[in-house]
Amino acid sequence: MNLDFYSGKRVFVTGHTGFKGAWLSKILLTAGADVTGFALDPPTDPALFSLLNLSNDMESIIGDVRDYDHMLAAMKVAKPEIVLHLAAQPIVRTSYEEPRYTFETNVMGTVNMLESVRMTDTVRSVVNVTTDKVYLNVEREEGYTEDEPLDGYDPYSNSKSCSDLVTHSYVNSFFNAPGGPAVSTARAGNVIGGGDFARDRILPDCIRAMEKGEPIIIRNPRSVRPFQHVLEPLSAYLLLAERQYEDKSLAGAYNVGPNTGDTASAGEIADCFVKAWGGDARWITRGDGGPHEAGLLALNSDKIQRNLGWRPRWNIMEAVEKTVEWSKIYVAGGDVLSITEAEIKEYFD
Repeated sequence: MNLDFYSGKRVFVTGHTGFKGAWLSKILLTAGADVTGFALDPPTDPALFSLLNLSNDMESIIGDVRDYDHMLAAMKVAKPEIVLHLAAQPIVRTSYEEPRYTFETNVMGTVNMLESVRMTDTVRSVVNVTTDKVYLNVEREEGYTEDEPLDGYDPYSNSKSCSDLVTHSYVNSFFNAPGGPAVSTARAGNVIGGGDFARDRILPDCIRAMEKGEPIIIRNPRSVRPFQHVLEPLSAYLLLAERQYEDKSLAGAYNVGPNTGDTASAGEIADCFVKAWGGDARWITRGDGGPHEAGLLALNSDKIQRNLGWRPRWNIMEAVEKTVEWSKIYVAGGDVLSITEAEIKEYFD
């Protein structure tokens, strides 16, 4: 895709201090967009948002998406043309520990974002980022398509199913009128990439083990997920926001995942990581008696490929290699801004 579309565009990003939000903000700034972010303080320490010093280059508003008045006021000031909603409580295991907070953030946060859009007459394009886990998962090998039932199992997955349904209701109830914004949901698979410091995610756990000189512990090596580099879904969100800005008929629900056959188990991801990292890297299996997590999850991304012409660029081994390249520079105290900019340039060029 061509990022020139975003030059000079006013873009409002929720969740900009998170892992995906920081990458997205950097892409938009590189494209010359006028970016306003609305989110809590960075969720980890260290955090990619802080490492890239993004607050120097954008309007960064620290706020909670559960606070409707604050979000509305921020949006009114920003007068965005495009809204990208990434703010969420994104961890399955955390959702078991804090279900109420997860539902408040992921459901009412979506309501507050859409209500703020409804009250802001400058917005023309909205993408609400949900997850591949919104579907009723019967653990079949065929990838789920956008018209299948939404019924996530755990509090995180279910709250995202609700977020998707809330968006559909707002489209039907308020945004179908002529002149209303184009609104879509994007259901992306598991993402990896440099700068993710969250707990209970496979590659951050691998990198922390390398820093400590310990073997990598994989809880469920047979669990299969549609892993992809973080730049893959971000490019899809940006393409979707652009195309529906120009043609509202393209709005809808879209899966964003790797090519068919490029899904991988946690064990295979760990193998890729060990090969890419080299040295004494190794992994072992150790269950921890944690809560239920799906064993198999696959997405069918034919719709976005057919309607928008979006295609994944990096296969799973390339995605792991890019993550390792970034992470080794970080661990060595190197210039993470330069490697981030280089990966964005390589991907979008």
